[in-house]
Amino acid sequence: MRFPILLILCAQLLIACNFTDLQPNTGASGAINLDGAVAGAPVPTALPDEIVSAADAEYQLLSNIYERASPSVVNVEAVILAEDGSTSDTRRGSGFVYDQQGHIITNAHLVNAVDSITVTLQSAQVYAAQLLALDSFSDLAVLQVSVEPERLAPLRIGESATVMVGQRGIVIGNPFGLSSSMTTGVISGLGRTLPSVEPADSGIAPGFDNPSIIQIDAIINPGNSGGPLLDSRGLVIGITTAIRSDNGLFQGIGFAVPADTMRRVIPELIERRRVDYSWMGISVMREDGGYGVAGLSDALGLPVERGVLLRGVSEGSPAYRAGLRGGDTILEIRGEEVCAGGDLIVAINGYHFQNLDDLVTYLVQQTRPDDEVELLVIRERRTLEITLTLASRALESGRMLNCHQAQQERAH
Repeated sequence: MRFPILLILCAQLLIACNFTDLQPNTGASGAINLDGAVAGAPVPTALPDEIVSAADAEYQLLSNIYERASPSVVNVEAVILAEDGSTSDTRRGSGFVYDQQGHIITNAHLVNAVDSITVTLQSAQVYAAQLLALDSFSDLAVLQVSVEPERLAPLRIGESATVMVGQRGIVIGNPFGLSSSMTTGVISGLGRTLPSVEPADSGIAPGFDNPSIIQIDAIINPGNSGGPLLDSRGLVIGITTAIRSDNGLFQGIGFAVPADTMRRVIPELIERRRVDYSWMGISVMREDGGYGVAGLSDALGLPVERGVLLRGVSEGSPAYRAGLRGGDTILEIRGEEVCAGGDLIVAINGYHFQNLDDLVTYLVQQTRPDDEVELLVIRERRTLEITLTLASRALESGRMLNCHQAQQERAH
């Protein structure tokens, strides 16, 4: 019989080749114990406590900030009712405690034109809230709740002027209704602009951009709006306001209104229920794509590479009354029409700004209507000092003079 004979031959071959002691290949000469360890191999030991502590220091910092700040972060729920009294829509977001008088800070777009607002503290207590005031330009709103002062732990608002790209950014909020969620990242950009939420019930003219926006990469999603952006000391350096997304979910870029804008706006909302912004009445070509002063200096023979080049001045505006001039010549540069020949403003009150965003940030955060400011202006290579009295944006009127093209106009 052939089959038994083949088995006997195979057995003899295995013995001849010394394959009878079949074991897994260990890659070492030692034998393998039943627990998988190689006999004679060094046993790994835990790292010293000082190394573990150093590695965990960052997480200890974040845990500490969370423990200190999260009790101040609230859930905000705003309800819109249908004509029959049923709930038509519910907006959910975040906010934080501003003071022990019951003021809660959140986003204007979250609570504008709603029928009821509730605030839920981290301790799960729910309170009805009243909309005290909102400012659609900065996307900031102040709510009022009637809560015992000892239940409220205000956050401290820091300064955003010293914020740097690369520093840590910490967000606490309620994404998708998941309360007191923390995410971390870095400040990934500064000096961004966002279109302001069009005002539904204020006298502020539409079309202005919210300046000096902070860009972050910390994960934020629907429900995070209105939550604080914190630094490593636990100070509020911004308030989350928007994400850039094609599908409504976070895709790596989020935005926050800077603390310096909050420090300007919130006290006025509490005290006066509205915010008045300064207005000059000038028009500047949009600077993206290399059409700011730095990008046009060579083509136009400008003597500097910073500032704003006026393309128009609104008739009857503060700029018009101060004698500022818009451009008078249209040139084609890199395929775009550029209004040349206008005044070049390079400084305001001794502050030499880089571009339009810098100028608008200064106007928003440092000035009020009726303030008198000193402008340093270059006109046909002559340097002029021009005094200008700012007006309120609510008074914006008058046609734009010189090189006016509505599709490119940006009034400030």
